Amino acid sequence: MKALVAVKRVVDYNVKVRVKADGSDVDIGNVKMSMNPFDEIAVEEAVRLKEAGKVSEIVAVSLGEKKCEETLRTALAMGADRAIHVETDAKLEPLAVAKMLKTIADKEQPQLLLLGKQAIDDDANQTAQMLAALLNAPQATFASKVSIGDGEVTVSREIDGGEETLALKLPAVISTDLRLNEPRFVKLPNIMAAKKKPLEKLTPADLGADTAARLRVVKVSEPKARQAGVKVADAAELVAKLKNEAKVI
Repeated sequence: MKALVAVKRVVDYNVKVRVKADGSDVDIGNVKMSMNPFDEIAVEEAVRLKEAGKVSEIVAVSLGEKKCEETLRTALAMGADRAIHVETDAKLEPLAVAKMLKTIADKEQPQLLLLGKQAIDDDANQTAQMLAALLNAPQATFASKVSIGDGEVTVSREIDGGEETLALKLPAVISTDLRLNEPRFVKLPNIMAAKKKPLEKLTPADLGADTAARLRVVKVSEPKARQAGVKVADAAELVAKLKNEAKVI
């Protein structure tokens, strides 16, 4: 069984994001970049499934600028077998990403497609769903447990009312949530070995993809600073403040 895992290069989650002075975008100059945490979980799950004998090959895919190679090398160091980099400087939107992943999936014919549920830069939470629709494949989002059976995959996912378990016929698209696993620490020998693993280079033109933007950013701004809280003497004063000051009741 082949698994295709999509990974994205984003600002490291430990970095405090700054807005550009003109409000046009987020300033990512000279900041630490890393693999999207949810995608890292997807790679880890694919590696665990391979270690369990359920997956025979893991292909990592990333779309973006040249520096995305670093993200793919991290995926290879974690245990992916080979990588595909669709190199472009265009700012890709979820639909364009899903269409290119669909073309790659048509070529690679994976039985399992794993993606992080969302990227921490745009928080779109759209690519996995769009990819499943384009492939006309079953999908399970926000997976907290994945197990492979005979021709199907069973996925547990958290919902508002508790937990839901889905059985999907393969091939299937799964987006990963935080509770699925904890990614492993990559050791230096694996990092060195990853440099020798194959990394294929493509362009959007090779995939017949249109990367033109369909959305326009009007303005980017910092969230408003929260006001300090106040203490109240009793419930009556709390109700009065909620009614007269906050005007929520």
